[in-house]
Amino acid sequence: MFLLILGVALWTAAHYFKRLMPDQRIALGAPGKGIMAVAIVASLILMIVGYRMAAFIPIWTPPAIFSGFNNGLMLLALWVYGSSAAKGAKAWPAYKTRHPQLLAVKIWALAHLLVNGDLASIILFGGILGWAVGSVILINKAEPNWTAPERAERPTYIRLAVISVVLFAVIAGIHIALGVNPFS
Repeated sequence: MFLLILGVALWTAAHYFKRLMPDQRIALGAPGKGIMAVAIVASLILMIVGYRMAAFIPIWTPPAIFSGFNNGLMLLALWVYGSSAAKGAKAWPAYKTRHPQLLAVKIWALAHLLVNGDLASIILFGGILGWAVGSVILINKAEPNWTAPERAERPTYIRLAVISVVLFAVIAGIHIALGVNPFS
């Protein structure tokens, strides 16, 4: 469990460093980007290894119906994340919300909290959810002004729908290959 907690803490620290200690980040100059990238990759490795090694300590038992909610929320998370990717005009909700990628991470984390009631999952997905909420607060505080982008046209929505469904199928396939069936 220690590696998992360390990974979540390192992920948070590496991402918050620029916002909480801007002078120190500027002092690192261009090499600072590499240092932050290494810290983020290290945090991902620690979270993955720590989560896989963590003992299963049940906290609550999710109802079976939450599996369907999880899958719907995961499809929504992919849509929301992808909505920010188009150049120029953006699809919903990227033209409505300032932080669609962080919103997607929050949806992803919530979806996983719904179907995983063990301590390691609560630490991992709850920690990432907390990081995303904190990130929105820090960004909005540092940069209070925001101008909404233009709304995308129908072709962007069609591409986004296809990409979201394909990514969902790939991610579901990876989960199944790893022995976790997201449909049961």
